[in-house]
Amino acid sequence: MKVAIISVSDKGKKLALTIKKHLDDDSTVIRADLFHKDVKKYLKIAFYEYDAIVAIMASGILIRSIAPYIKSKTTDPAVINIDDNGNFVISTLSGHLGGANKLTNKIATLIDATPVITTSSDINNRLGIDVLASDLYLSIDNPKEILFFNKAILDGQKITLTMKNEKKYLLNYLEKNTLEMDVSLVNCNSVSEDEIKVDLDGHEIILKEKKMVVGIGCRRGKEYEKIHEGFSKSINELNIDASRVNQLASAEIKKDEKGILKLSEKLNIPVNFVDLERLKLFESQDVQKSEFVKSKFGIYGVCEPSALITAGFDSKLIYKKTSYDGVTIAVAISN
Repeated sequence: MKVAIISVSDKGKKLALTIKKHLDDDSTVIRADLFHKDVKKYLKIAFYEYDAIVAIMASGILIRSIAPYIKSKTTDPAVINIDDNGNFVISTLSGHLGGANKLTNKIATLIDATPVITTSSDINNRLGIDVLASDLYLSIDNPKEILFFNKAILDGQKITLTMKNEKKYLLNYLEKNTLEMDVSLVNCNSVSEDEIKVDLDGHEIILKEKKMVVGIGCRRGKEYEKIHEGFSKSINELNIDASRVNQLASAEIKKDEKGILKLSEKLNIPVNFVDLERLKLFESQDVQKSEFVKSKFGIYGVCEPSALITAGFDSKLIYKKTSYDGVTIAVAISN
């Protein structure tokens, strides 16, 4: 998640700096940028270029400024509103698909504030279909039906989830989630391998897996156990099961690394070793550049660019390069 933090007052600017320091240490926050004053200008930029906006200002200023740009819950960024004193963190827009509710709770914990969340499913302890999709990194083919299904879930109706083969990541998610959803799980060959069909009373939504790739870099000869440990820690931070990962990735210079090959075999997840030439040509503002790696291999990094290239065009990082005792991990998903 790329976050724009926008403040108006001097007190707000100090709070913005505090929030940025916290978010910079969070592997799931790819970038946190600060903007001060000139609210209309920066909110317009942030609305199209960032995944989330943290607006430290009066709600009236915020709402009037973003009103012309609001289009859809599937495309609008998460918007969070915080008062200058940092007393309340308010999820204002895109609470579910945009991740505003999660970010609200995270920031409220970081600055010891009160989170304010008003979405019906959350306050009634129900699991919305869009929350499930967001948490499991699934796209929704027919977002207009979200309202119908969430209302049905609120009313306690049972919805049917149909898949080709049993999905461990979905079962674990439903079992561990503290929110309620009455579901019937059905296995059927009529559904594609990467899809989950949601239906009730003639209404239907298809949830499709976004391609999730874990990029791996490591020191030469790094043992499997350490690579597995880094992999496990990263996906645990994302609250996902290993079975949700579609592919592993690294650079071709790592194609003989026994630890990576063993991880692929043990988890039954294919690994793609990206050509050095593709890595040399790859450009992204979100990739962290290592001069050490550049001096040795002629490329600026391994785990982040490998993950992004393997995930495909217009993919994005959801977990930035993080080091674990000689192992680096990054996670990317397709658009």
